[in-house]
Amino acid sequence: MKRLIFTTLLVSGLAGVMAPGAFAQQDSTKKKKDYSEGHGIIIKTKAADSVKKGRFVGGITFTRVDLGFSRLIDNGSFNLSPNNDFLDYKGGKTSTFSFDVLQFGYRFNSNFKVYVAGGFDWTLIRLRKDITIAKNSNEFVYTDQSPVHFSKNRFSSSYVHIPLNFEFRTAENKNGKRFYLVLGPEVSFLLNGKIKQISEERGKEKQYDNYHFQSVRYGGTVRFGYGGLGLFTKYYFNDMFTTSQQAGLKNMSFGVTFGLN
Repeated sequence: MKRLIFTTLLVSGLAGVMAPGAFAQQDSTKKKKDYSEGHGIIIKTKAADSVKKGRFVGGITFTRVDLGFSRLIDNGSFNLSPNNDFLDYKGGKTSTFSFDVLQFGYRFNSNFKVYVAGGFDWTLIRLRKDITIAKNSNEFVYTDQSPVHFSKNRFSSSYVHIPLNFEFRTAENKNGKRFYLVLGPEVSFLLNGKIKQISEERGKEKQYDNYHFQSVRYGGTVRFGYGGLGLFTKYYFNDMFTTSQQAGLKNMSFGVTFGLN
């Protein structure tokens, strides 16, 4: 999480440094005077003309920050089967967090844009049981740690994600805000899996492994919002893990999203 906070601050700082120049450039090219004979001065909005004609957009960003809850779906059910019962989790503390740091695309007009983005996301599963999942095992193997009790037993994964988004937006209203609909597929690549445990007996412990998470994950996202705030839902089409006992176990998430515009 310290690494995440540092990354967030770094990207925010870059955005802060780059923003004034971007806005200055936009302001300097926003209006153009045309001295047509017999018609006086005609003000043309160059930015509006370029949007109508279409233009390429992209660069470093910090946007589409998703914060919400994750749920495991076991062959179409929210109830875990006996094979996956060891993954029983606390729903209120099982969460997701993601954001984008790059995007490149094409704005066809003021209402429609297509772009490829890049960013990071985390799925944080808060396990109910006092177990430890084994590392470097061919199958899911775990040990019961009783009588040790974990005040926190978090099983998580982190991915680099690359979404292809189709963005639809309305015209600005009198308050300068719009409605947004953003949807599309995405592919993700595993960075690592992690177990974080806290107990009175053993203090704080961390372990890293792939823990049978899919190395490549693919799914889809839908976001709907107004201004810079909205709601999102994500669903991943392939299984969450590579092991045969967990076949049909998938992951979805939902929550709030910030920075749509």
